[in-house]
Amino acid sequence: MIDYKKYKKAKIIELEEYRSPENGKFFYISSFDNIELRVGVWENIQFQGKTKGTILLQQGHNEFIEKYFEIIEKLLSKKFNVICFDWRGQGLSQKMIDDPHKQYIEDFSFHNQDLSYILNNLIYDNFNGPFIGIGHSMGGCIILNALKENNQLFEKVILSAPMLGFRNEKILLPFIKLMYLFGNKKNYLIGSNPNMGKETPFKQNDLTSDEKRYFRTLKLVRKKPNIRLWGITNAWAEAARKIILGMRRKNWAEDIETKILIINNLQDKVVNPNHIDQMSKRLKNSKLINFPLCEHEIFMEKDIYQNKLWHEIDNFLD
Repeated sequence: MIDYKKYKKAKIIELEEYRSPENGKFFYISSFDNIELRVGVWENIQFQGKTKGTILLQQGHNEFIEKYFEIIEKLLSKKFNVICFDWRGQGLSQKMIDDPHKQYIEDFSFHNQDLSYILNNLIYDNFNGPFIGIGHSMGGCIILNALKENNQLFEKVILSAPMLGFRNEKILLPFIKLMYLFGNKKNYLIGSNPNMGKETPFKQNDLTSDEKRYFRTLKLVRKKPNIRLWGITNAWAEAARKIILGMRRKNWAEDIETKILIINNLQDKVVNPNHIDQMSKRLKNSKLINFPLCEHEIFMEKDIYQNKLWHEIDNFLD
């Protein structure tokens, strides 16, 4: 059992109609370099002793734990324990530079080390296996990258729209490198259109076609505006460029043996579905599920798409 008293309590955001699942514990863990990560833990009391395992659920760029309360509730009902943490530099974890509005990281290896730290210092010693990783977008990219270093991190992994490539890369990637070399690494990437704290109207969003779930997230942000960043920096863009190109090296993926379910949304405007398809073909134990009408965030999509998603997840985990 986790001794929660030894950790500093962390705040959470709730709406009257949208609250944390029962028995959630929120606290800060000092990672390998003393950066504070906000963690959420749900020990499955209802099925205590009969749980199916433990899931680490990790969000994408500029997301936060609260956005996934609905998904956590679903996983608890399926007899799993669930743990989440905000990646460093976003959500309510410690920011990496003084400006709290900017997404900044020098190298994605810091995220890999945070992931390993949480697993080794919190999850493995306190929860029963099998251990399953679920990562959306940037979170999926990080989890897959971590599997290259250690095939034994998880028994199974689910990657939702993993950040493995972008559209218009022939122009975008050289531009990112150029801006990193000759620009200020803490500046917003030119052309990335930071929102400067303004809300994106639903009709202009490129994340989901579900209006209700989209506005639910906006309501959470309105209660704590600094939980969401305004945009990416030159440093973050370069770190993303390096990790993506590194994963495309010859023979990089072919020796990863973990069983992986990959969710690929063909209407995705954030990441490139073609690169996800290519990676799936390289991984020896992967299964790719295409969703032709889905946008980037399938966990925030309409029920008609989520019903199929959960059917595939249930089959994969069982």
